[in-house]
Amino acid sequence: MSGIGKEFMEKTQYRYLSRSDQSMGHPQPPLELAAKDTDRITDLPEPKQIQVDDISLRQAIERRTSTRNYSSEPISLEELSYLLWCTQGVKEIVRDVVTFRTVPSAGARHALETYILVNNVRGLEKGLYRFLPIEHKLVGKDMGKDITDRIKKGCLDQAFIKTSAVTFIWTAVPYRMAWRYGQRAYRYLHLDAGHVCQNLYLSAESIGCGVCAIAAFLDEEINPAMGIDGENEFVVYVATLGKK
Repeated sequence: MSGIGKEFMEKTQYRYLSRSDQSMGHPQPPLELAAKDTDRITDLPEPKQIQVDDISLRQAIERRTSTRNYSSEPISLEELSYLLWCTQGVKEIVRDVVTFRTVPSAGARHALETYILVNNVRGLEKGLYRFLPIEHKLVGKDMGKDITDRIKKGCLDQAFIKTSAVTFIWTAVPYRMAWRYGQRAYRYLHLDAGHVCQNLYLSAESIGCGVCAIAAFLDEEINPAMGIDGENEFVVYVATLGKK
């Protein structure tokens, strides 16, 4: 196992890449995972109408730290909407081919999906949801009473998964990126996740919240807990959030 990381970096260099599916004329994958007609959809407040504290970027950066202890105060649905917009908000759709968002992504491919594990959000039932960034809505995925425990187990039983107001779970749909970049796409997926999580850290400061990023999770536990196959979609990053 000792050489796998080094081999990955070597084999994903440009000189080893074959022609991409895009260059061969294969159809583009969807810009997001679509909701089903039977899914329960929750509307979110419009981000432009949400008022937050006007703090400077420097203040947000200086205050940023990983926070694992949260108060029992819930976050509001408006605050959740704001955080989702800051981390994956769609600013423009160009010909149904590409989205420009509040975070950078290689080739504007935006191969990440955002799930949220809701524990303490005012006006929102506890459970696992997926964000629909183009529509700016939530789709319910798992309202089972044990979903928080299953996600917590997948994150090595870290207790603050349960005490957070909400836990963000970012998954990758690799073909959305690999369609253009082939195997090098797997580098970009993790870079994109870093951009998204940093936006969460900084935007959280303007609503009195703290964040803790989590990279310690068991793929074989967390992917099945979320109902994804671990191949065509898999977890790449997790972050808890709650009021300080």
